[in-house]
Amino acid sequence: MQNNQPTFKATGRKPGQKKPVQKRPTYPIEAVDNALQLLQLLRDGGALRLKDAAEELEVAPSTAHRLLSMLVYRGFAVQDETRRYVPGPAMGVGPAGLSWTRLLRSLAQPHMELLSAQLNETVNLMVRVGTKVRFLASVEGNNVLRVGDRQGTVMPANRTSGGKAMLAELEPQTLDQLFRSNNADISGDTIPDDEYPDFLRELESIRTNGFAANFEGTEDGVSALGVALHNRHGQVVGAITVATPATRFRSVFDAGLVTALRETCRQLEIDIAANPAERD
Repeated sequence: MQNNQPTFKATGRKPGQKKPVQKRPTYPIEAVDNALQLLQLLRDGGALRLKDAAEELEVAPSTAHRLLSMLVYRGFAVQDETRRYVPGPAMGVGPAGLSWTRLLRSLAQPHMELLSAQLNETVNLMVRVGTKVRFLASVEGNNVLRVGDRQGTVMPANRTSGGKAMLAELEPQTLDQLFRSNNADISGDTIPDDEYPDFLRELESIRTNGFAANFEGTEDGVSALGVALHNRHGQVVGAITVATPATRFRSVFDAGLVTALRETCRQLEIDIAANPAERD
């Protein structure tokens, strides 16, 4: 006799049935659970203040501080210039405000496409999280020899053109905290004594010129130019960069790269300022 009963997979669940919610362990270790919750908060939110951590865990601020201190010690978190905790190198760089980065990428996309079509080069959008930059979007040019898509890539801010353009607008004491502090030692971001004065002079030049360059500082054969993006309050919220093969950078630069990139950023900043959901 034919069997008309439905067949099930080895999981014991019917097709389409949701996976059961994980049960809480019989003997939970509260401190471990709290630390893991903090990791989730850092991962999903991109930044966390001590007060907010204590409230989320329903613990005293001193307890939250001890937990966060251990995450810093193990490299899972670092403190940025505003004393917020952000994801550390042990778990990668998290988003800098999920809703804002999605909005920024949406606003930037058409401007990036126009600039890429104008220059026929790769255009990138990035944001800074502590000492790192995260590439939110890329639009590639059509040249056979071109820089590829960098979306999702994390790089040192002090080596990328967009990162340097954003760092150039920070106060000296903020730069010291990012690159000369205990956090910098833990995360491996310290700039050596013999290199730091040159780094500060480069940032000063960037402030004067209004753009930053990267000549094969992150990848062999790749050069880039970056300009910082601002919100309606004049605060830096990201950067737009144009990346080219190093052999073609001079010709692209001489053809009006700086003017084109600045105009793209100016037009995008108008859209950012006009959007009521922008980050203050």
